[in-house]
Amino acid sequence: MENEGQPYRGTEPPGDRLSRLSAASLRINESLDVDTALRAVMDSARSLTDAPYAAIITLDDAGRVEDHLVLGFEPGDVERLWQTPQGQVFFEYLNALTGPLRWGRLEEFTGSIGLAEFRSPVTITAFIAAPILHQGARSGTILVGSDEPGREFTQEDEETMVMFASQAALVIANTRRHREEQRARAGLETLIDISPVGVVVFDVKTGASVSFNREARRIVDGLCDPGQQPEDLLGLITVRRADGSEFSLAEFPIARLLGSTEAVRAEEIVMAAPDGRSVRVLLNATPIRTGAPSGEGEVETVVVTMQDLTPLEEQERLRAEFLAMVSHEL
Repeated sequence: MENEGQPYRGTEPPGDRLSRLSAASLRINESLDVDTALRAVMDSARSLTDAPYAAIITLDDAGRVEDHLVLGFEPGDVERLWQTPQGQVFFEYLNALTGPLRWGRLEEFTGSIGLAEFRSPVTITAFIAAPILHQGARSGTILVGSDEPGREFTQEDEETMVMFASQAALVIANTRRHREEQRARAGLETLIDISPVGVVVFDVKTGASVSFNREARRIVDGLCDPGQQPEDLLGLITVRRADGSEFSLAEFPIARLLGSTEAVRAEEIVMAAPDGRSVRVLLNATPIRTGAPSGEGEVETVVVTMQDLTPLEEQERLRAEFLAMVSHEL
């Protein structure tokens, strides 16, 4: 929950309403932080309806209250409002609205819907509530209120609130989409990092490695000098492919070598350091294009997976030694 500022009293100089709406929209879109953007929505709604108080209640995907943000209230007022008798019932009522609600005194309204015990810690002489909907799904409710005696909000104010509810819906939807993408990306990165197969991503334009997972680092570490980083070794490695061709990565970066062809599948290669140390790996390489997932466009990166064949070679050596020993005994 966030609270900010003292009650706003509508001191903004009058101006063209359309230009003020445009300026408000630009301000709302300036920040990627959800709380900052929603506070901008509330502040703009206060400004254009000349209201000192504003609140947004957000709901999670299950329809439960996720958070509530307010502007204009004194510290402690919000908790008292939330915890007042029948307070949560009142907010549940608001979160069930299918359209905007414009009314006079708050306690007269709560009495009219059977919430006679509801008491607001601040005097609200008029208020507007509008549902926050995105593609038909409920994301929350936005409200503005006034404590000015005799104040009545207009139809134009109500239409303004509906517009800001749409703005809030976009902010919430974009935030949730970004959060889901970040969660999926973090899960994928963790999965790749703990994979028993080495994974390296190369930038085709520069030939530089973008990322190594743990197994890829372990494989390359066997070729590194003490204190040498795998990224620093790449320019010194010589690669021998299954067809007998041999390339120095310093002269022909692996990303350009692989990016110039189609995907490589299960090819054995040998990576050798300048001092003769080498490791044999089973390599797969897949180019990632700008038009993914359609597969069209230029190749941007190459994803390389490598499986260390050293354990298999060791098993084959032990097997050969065992068979030789058995043959000798026979």
